[in-house]
Amino acid sequence: MNLLQRWLSSPKAVRRWALASVIANVGIIVTGGAVRLTESGLGCPEWPTCTADSLVTTPEMGIYGVIEFGNRVLTFALVAIALGALLAAWLRVPRRMSLVKLAMLGMLYVPAQAVIGGITVWTNLNPWVVGLHFLASIPLVALSVALYHRSGEPDGAVVPLVPRAVQVLGRGLVGVAFAVIVLGVVVTGSGPHAGDADTPRNGMDPALMSQLHADLVWLLLGMTVALIAALHAVKAPEAAKRTAYALLAVELLQGVIGYTQYYLDLPELLVGLHMLGAGVLWVAAVAVPFSLRKREPQVEGVQPLHYEIHGDREGDRIIEPEPVA
Repeated sequence: MNLLQRWLSSPKAVRRWALASVIANVGIIVTGGAVRLTESGLGCPEWPTCTADSLVTTPEMGIYGVIEFGNRVLTFALVAIALGALLAAWLRVPRRMSLVKLAMLGMLYVPAQAVIGGITVWTNLNPWVVGLHFLASIPLVALSVALYHRSGEPDGAVVPLVPRAVQVLGRGLVGVAFAVIVLGVVVTGSGPHAGDADTPRNGMDPALMSQLHADLVWLLLGMTVALIAALHAVKAPEAAKRTAYALLAVELLQGVIGYTQYYLDLPELLVGLHMLGAGVLWVAAVAVPFSLRKREPQVEGVQPLHYEIHGDREGDRIIEPEPVA
């Protein structure tokens, strides 16, 4: 098998591209945070060009222009990876349209995210738009995680591995994790790291927003512990337990970073690590529902058998009913 076939048409190719997409999209969350933490948000004051006269950064713009323009260039890497995933899904033998659709959604979403980034520049880093730009990465990460998991399983019927109540708890974890990230964005918008020295903040009370954010984190932590207990109680597969424990580990580490940065007055390095943790937390949370079910292989042209038993069962014998006179 040559290199092109390995990376574009083999059954495992889609999974490799999906993993690359997960890593790249979490990475751009971190680099976007670096732009804000270094006050480089307006390093390129125009969009889609860097200045009115130049597509790229100029020496006069200094390190701020380099950082901001560098983050923009990474968008092209996201496009390339999304295109690679789409080509791999299309050229896969046999082709699976479920994977093609997921890859297509990811491909279409990247330019939309870039446009939101442009709007942040046009609005001079309005904190609400900046927050929206961060949150725009969340669905894209979820799509990448979904593509990764779906590419490793067949297209047959979904088979639950745990009772419905445990499945609902797993889905609830994802919703609470998203709420935690949203409130984290609001907290950041009320804090000191605006992306530019002259950019206003969102006007929310930082102490209150931090408290609400912490309350949701504790709720998420409690739900995760409850999920782990439930998985042990119902004797769930080991893979599901490992996924839940991984989420718990990420939450604990993220909590330590969060409290530490708060009591140290938000040093830039810890804030950047906390943003990385937010991306990893989201990946771990989205993986939970996938670990609670599996899909059966789909056999083309085979219809499921349907039968009825007319009569009463006595042990292993079926007693035919008496004919009606």
